Amino acid sequence: MASNPANLWVLLGLGIAGILLVTKKLKRAIREDFGAFVEKLQLLPPPPPPPPKAPHPLTALTFAVSDVFDIEGYVTGFGHPDWVRTHDVASQTSPVVSALVEGGATCIGKTVVDELAYSINGENKHYGTPINPAVPACVPGGSSSGAAVAVAANLVDFSLGVDTVGGVRLPAAFCGIIGFRPSYGVIPHMGVLAVSASLDTVGWFARDPNVMRRVGHLLLQLPFGAQRNPRQVIIADDCFQLLKIPADRIAQVVIKSTEKCFGRQILKHENLDNLLLSKVPSLKLLHDKKTNGELRTSSIRLFANIMRLLHRYEFRNNHEEWINIEKPNFDHNMLAEIHEIIDIPNAEMEIYKSIRDEIRASINSLLKDDGILVIPTTAYLPPKLGAKEMSSEDYQILSFCLLSIASLSGCCQVTVPLGLYEKCPVSVSFIARHGGDRFLLDTVQNMYATLQEQVDMLAKSKVSHTPDGQERSAEMAKEKGNQAFKEKQWQKAISCYTEAIKLNGKNATYYSNRAAAYLEVGSFLQAEADCTKAINLDKKNVKAYFRRGTAREMIGYYKEAIEDFQYALVLEPTNKRAALSAERLRKMFQ
Repeated sequence: MASNPANLWVLLGLGIAGILLVTKKLKRAIREDFGAFVEKLQLLPPPPPPPPKAPHPLTALTFAVSDVFDIEGYVTGFGHPDWVRTHDVASQTSPVVSALVEGGATCIGKTVVDELAYSINGENKHYGTPINPAVPACVPGGSSSGAAVAVAANLVDFSLGVDTVGGVRLPAAFCGIIGFRPSYGVIPHMGVLAVSASLDTVGWFARDPNVMRRVGHLLLQLPFGAQRNPRQVIIADDCFQLLKIPADRIAQVVIKSTEKCFGRQILKHENLDNLLLSKVPSLKLLHDKKTNGELRTSSIRLFANIMRLLHRYEFRNNHEEWINIEKPNFDHNMLAEIHEIIDIPNAEMEIYKSIRDEIRASINSLLKDDGILVIPTTAYLPPKLGAKEMSSEDYQILSFCLLSIASLSGCCQVTVPLGLYEKCPVSVSFIARHGGDRFLLDTVQNMYATLQEQVDMLAKSKVSHTPDGQERSAEMAKEKGNQAFKEKQWQKAISCYTEAIKLNGKNATYYSNRAAAYLEVGSFLQAEADCTKAINLDKKNVKAYFRRGTAREMIGYYKEAIEDFQYALVLEPTNKRAALSAERLRKMFQ
């Protein structure tokens, strides 16, 4: 009997050791595939034809598919175990997947997507969030998170995803790989679960632009043809102003690469916001209706709101019955968004449809057959896992502003990685007209090596300026900005103040002055952000408080606007403009 306790401790020790060993193995397994897969499988291609016939176009390549594509004999999981439980196995494989296998590629598994492929964050509480190989502490982006991770981790050569409101482009940007959203409707959507039918496209990821192009030629069924170089590359300056990192970090790489590949003469700068408002009648009509002619709302911001509305509306129509019957364990924010959508009046739906047609025609007219529009893929670096930032309105609206251009117009877009900033991936996006997919794929292949060369040169370059010299240059840039502001050249003023900030980012006045210029062009979110930066640098900057109050009033943050006006009055009791603004808002909301 005396030995029983000892035996018990031995058994207990062995049990704990076994548990630790199993846990260690599980952790190792998770690390090995980065949590990208929900199911491993194998779809083998047919035998290659004997010589001298050419091999299949995708011979020796491996790929994975997001868990929204049907594969015969497997349940298409849609990112949720309750969906798996309540649906049967697929009776046939999606034609898109079959085409890739018949083209010589081997499919090795199905990858994680956000719950019902709804979000752009890449988090999934049921299957775990795939680990972003580029920056493990940050989200991989969604909805096709696992597919992006599988490529970024070098587990496959390419992968398939679905891009509705950014489901391929955003994770490509966050994971530092290439992501392609084709023109709307050019790839059949049979055998793919619908998210939002008017926005859904089948997209794909790759690390190598040549692989990206080979996959595209097969899926798009493109015949042989000579490659064409772009005759114009248009930098959307106002879109780059949305960036939360230095805009030149991306724009200059594209500009120098374009000059080297195709010559300087094809470069052009445009304000996309003004262009769209002037050329899209239905958007102008909606703009005037929403603002009553008083508040100038960005056309791209309207795009974002329309896209979000359509996404939620069509998603609810597709899946609300299943959600109500099964009552699955869902993300609370997602449920709230689904249920808050009300029926859209037919007249308003017609406006949205007109905007879709007109914006496509407008971009097609701008780019023609040989033009590229350059925009940032996203305004933000990848957020940290679980960051509250991702649920904020600012993050959502700024992200969707950039993603909505291709989603609403139906034009094709490619995300191209441009190295790291603060140890996080950054990227740029190229957009071509609807139907210009081949031209866009060819352009990326032609420019890719030069883009990466410019990124490397930027990383290695160390400009040697003395602090005094930089400060003098910054002041000169500020004075140029002040002169442009007086002459009502708002965009020029913004550029000058931006240059001053690049030379000396610790001067609150530069941010406050740029905010004033942003207010003039209706970029209220950017104005608010600049004022906040100015206030952080100088707590007694009266103008920054007043301008932030103005920006917040325009955005609709009335309580915060009143607080800013009141604080400006505390610092400067004789400020009549702040007093009048605070009093006007108080009367409105009493």
